Amino acid sequence: MMQRGGEVTIHMLPNVQQATIKPIIRGTIAKGSEVHTDEYNIYNRLSNWGYTHHTVCHAAGEYARDEDKHGFHEIHINTMEGFWSLRDL
Repeated sequence: MMQRGGEVTIHMLPNVQQATIKPIIRGTIAKGSEVHTDEYNIYNRLSNWGYTHHTVCHAAGEYARDEDKHGFHEIHINTMEGFWSLRDL
């Protein structure tokens, strides 16, 4: 998890299930926050958990989206993906 302009929080998970990520998300991200993810279904309940949830669909070739049509692609997860590219440094 990465706050835009903020810190990164990473966790090793025993599995990728909603029951596993829910307490981590609730303990790290303030309720009501806007959360951007890819289309992986583990994130499907974020809206039910009290977050504004936006996705990009990598499977469809989507990596960023300009939802308000103002020329800035505000929906993306590129910042977090960029973080993972640093792991070998």
